[in-house]
Amino acid sequence: MKFLLDTHYLIWALLDHSKIRPNIRSILSDPENQLFFSVSSIWEIAIKRGSHRPYFLYDPRVIRRHLIDDGYFEIPILSQHAVEVDSLPPIHKDPFDRILIAQAKVEGITLLTADATIAQYPGPIRKV
Repeated sequence: MKFLLDTHYLIWALLDHSKIRPNIRSILSDPENQLFFSVSSIWEIAIKRGSHRPYFLYDPRVIRRHLIDDGYFEIPILSQHAVEVDSLPPIHKDPFDRILIAQAKVEGITLLTADATIAQYPGPIRKV
C-alpha cells in the first residue's frame, strides 16, 4: 500500500519514536508499503521553525535528507493539488493540512494522521 504521512508523523518517525504507536510502527516497517512525504510538510517545518515553534525546531534540510535516505518518496505540490483544495469542506483552515488532504485524494494515497480533525475529511485518510 501507499501511505502519505502527515507532518507530525514524519517528525515522530525520524526523531521521536516514542510517539509512534505499534499499529503505525508496523505500517512504517512493512517493506511492502511505499511511504511518501509532501513538499508541504518540509515547507511547514521550515516556516514554523522560523517562528521558533517548540516542536518544529528541526532543520528541514536534515529531515528531507533523512526521509529520502530512508526510502520515502517525495510528492511535489502540483496545480491539481491546489485545485483540489477548493473542493474540500471547510472543516479545517490549516493550509498545510488541507494540501496534504488534497494530495492524498488526487494521488490516491492513504494519508496517515494522528489529527482527529483531519480524519473528518472524506477520502483516503486513516487516523492512527
